[in-house]
Amino acid sequence: MSKGPGSVRRLALSASAKVNLTLEVLGKRGDGYHEIATVLQTVDLSDRMVLEDAPHSLVFATDSPGVPSDADNLVARAAALLRQAAGIDRGARLRLEKRIPVAAGLGGGSTDAAATLLGLNRLWGLRWSLARLAEVAGALGMDVPFFLRGGRALATGRGERVRRLGEG
Repeated sequence: MSKGPGSVRRLALSASAKVNLTLEVLGKRGDGYHEIATVLQTVDLSDRMVLEDAPHSLVFATDSPGVPSDADNLVARAAALLRQAAGIDRGARLRLEKRIPVAAGLGGGSTDAAATLLGLNRLWGLRWSLARLAEVAGALGMDVPFFLRGGRALATGRGERVRRLGEG
């Protein structure tokens, strides 16, 4: 995909944390997961993702010593998965400025992955719809699709079925 004049070369995105306002465990499923119903809400605590265009390689770095900076990180996995799904050989430098506490149940890794998908969609000029990005997001984790839009939502199944709720 060629870069046209005026194309985005660098952008920074806020990646908001979430809380579960309610959580019902409805039973165990045949696949080993639990059937749940939960109301999710993004909150005013966020990480910052900085994405810069690069020729071919994907380079990930973070300012947080407690966060892996290798290919196992959800940010790196999201970038690699989107590049593969799009069938392109584009690169990016990805820098995570971590503010959401690690392993606190606030969705820090998932929101960072969603911000990566949204940012690279724009940086690489893919113009994918949120529905198409959600397909990639679902392969990364159950709450990653929720973070593509944030706000308030009801998540059911394993958490992968997300229905937005009114913002009142």
